[in-house]
Amino acid sequence: MLRRLRPLVRPDTVLRWHHILVKRRRARIRRPKRPGRPRTVRSIRALVLRLACENSGWGYRRIHGELAVLGNLVAPSTVWEILEAEGVDPAPERTATTLAGFLRSQADVLPAMGFIEIITLTGQRQYILAVIEHATRRSRECRVTPAP
Repeated sequence: MLRRLRPLVRPDTVLRWHHILVKRRRARIRRPKRPGRPRTVRSIRALVLRLACENSGWGYRRIHGELAVLGNLVAPSTVWEILEAEGVDPAPERTATTLAGFLRSQADVLPAMGFIEIITLTGQRQYILAVIEHATRRSRECRVTPAP
């Protein structure tokens, strides 16, 4: 009676199906729960945002360099993504340095120079070059010459 029945499937086909099912099951078990890289640590995210807020002229590459100096190895693109996710504008758009602000920050190294023309009691013209420090308001240089 068994000889009269024709099998619908050959035995090697059944073994192949079994092998595929076992392979799929193992792949499902070994698959990571969350694909992709892990999120950046909160303390590093907070440090990136703090550096960006306190130093408005720094871009993401400068912040990356400071993090590297501090020993936090983070890619520059990660710093950029953190700033982008928090809605922090790029460095040129965050800074709006005025001339007055620039002069205040550079007052200890920038001198003020003046060129003055005077006429002496004898009617002779003299020219004075005066150099004054901004920070201390002291006269650093004062030269007199008959020809400019």
